[in-house]
Amino acid sequence: MRILIVSDLHSNYEALEAVVEDAAGSYDEVVCLGDVVGYGGDPNRVTEWVRANTMAVIRGNHDRACTGDAVVEWFSGPAQIAAEWTSGELTGENRTFLEQLPAGPLAWDGVYLMHGSPRDEDEYVVDKAEAARLLPYLPGDICFFGHTHIQGGFGLRRGLAWRLAAPADGEHERVHQMEPDTLYLLNPGSVGQPRDMDRRAAYGLYDTEAKVLALRRTPYDIERAQKRILEASLPPFLADRLAQGR
Repeated sequence: MRILIVSDLHSNYEALEAVVEDAAGSYDEVVCLGDVVGYGGDPNRVTEWVRANTMAVIRGNHDRACTGDAVVEWFSGPAQIAAEWTSGELTGENRTFLEQLPAGPLAWDGVYLMHGSPRDEDEYVVDKAEAARLLPYLPGDICFFGHTHIQGGFGLRRGLAWRLAAPADGEHERVHQMEPDTLYLLNPGSVGQPRDMDRRAAYGLYDTEAKVLALRRTPYDIERAQKRILEASLPPFLADRLAQGR
């Protein structure tokens, strides 16, 4: 089975559209690691695509914040404004869908899906030391997570942790073969708001039989995505950061 893994879409339909086009013919099913909405200007279009095309979805903190969860109180000013706007924009069906998303970790076709970490859906995992501390909490060998908006991940074996590289600047794909007797925390990166200084949309393709992960980047119409944010009268900072990949 070939799985298209997306995360942190953040209401950016232009980025999502580019990812789907770039991955065409390379996958059998789609899973999403949360944060379908928040920040961007197209919450309904993105949510409707997720509802129609994904086989498994877990909730992210922005999905909760945009449907009334108190987690919004911990957000930055621009994120709070975007959450409040999104809450008012969502259709009833899309709101219900987001409200009913399960928390991770979720088992799916031999892998595990989560938004933050296996012990806390809101926990950020950004370095090797943090990944190593999660070893006792990993539910299986292959775990996919999001939340950080940083593509890559970590391998863990016999107390050692190492980082898996994302595609370099100008590189379309970086392929990683999963090794025996190793646990993995793998991040496909953010579709809608990358924060690793690469402004291209990020995603992952995982072959469950070959145990191979392809991390990919693809350009998208950033100016159009920025326009949608500004048309919604959301903070300009949310538009500006898309061009910077941060």
